[in-house]
Amino acid sequence: MTMIKTLGAVTVATFVLGSAAFAGTLEEPIVETAPAPTLAPVVASSDWTGLYGGLNLGYGDYDADGGLDGDDVTYGVHFGYDYDFGDYVLGAEIEYDESDISLGGGEDINNVTRGKLRAGYDLGNTLVYATAGVAYVDTSFGNQTGGFAGVGAAYKATENITVGGEILQNRFNNVGSTTNDIDATTFNLRLGYRF
Repeated sequence: MTMIKTLGAVTVATFVLGSAAFAGTLEEPIVETAPAPTLAPVVASSDWTGLYGGLNLGYGDYDADGGLDGDDVTYGVHFGYDYDFGDYVLGAEIEYDESDISLGGGEDINNVTRGKLRAGYDLGNTLVYATAGVAYVDTSFGNQTGGFAGVGAAYKATENITVGGEILQNRFNNVGSTTNDIDATTFNLRLGYRF
């Protein structure tokens, strides 16, 4: 009987001590949450919609019939409006370029005014585009309306300031009272402000 009592006491003691050793293991484990991943900021593409204006400084190379030709510096202004469709930009512009290009024989190119349409691709802070339209040339031997086509690019140095360049091929037929045709290649560096 003593042995049964001793055995019973050992069993109870083992059960009590064993339960104490495993206490807390039936509770829900504490799960550490991983920190939320940080996402890189999304860079919004630049919006080209709006009015703009600026200055031109360039170079014109004019060739006319009868061996008349000349080249020199040009300078002027431009004003326009663009609409950004996301990837594509459409716009219109008026440009005026002053010059004093002598063609020889006492004939000069005084200035050119252009009405432009342009269509471009939005690369964020850079816009590349094609342009075409109507041009009006004022010369010492008469005036004439013609056409032009070309390409250009503009880069946003800041949200409002742009720098760029443009090359155009111009054509004027039967200028003034003569039958002189004029072909001209012009290149402009452009500094603009977007409103």
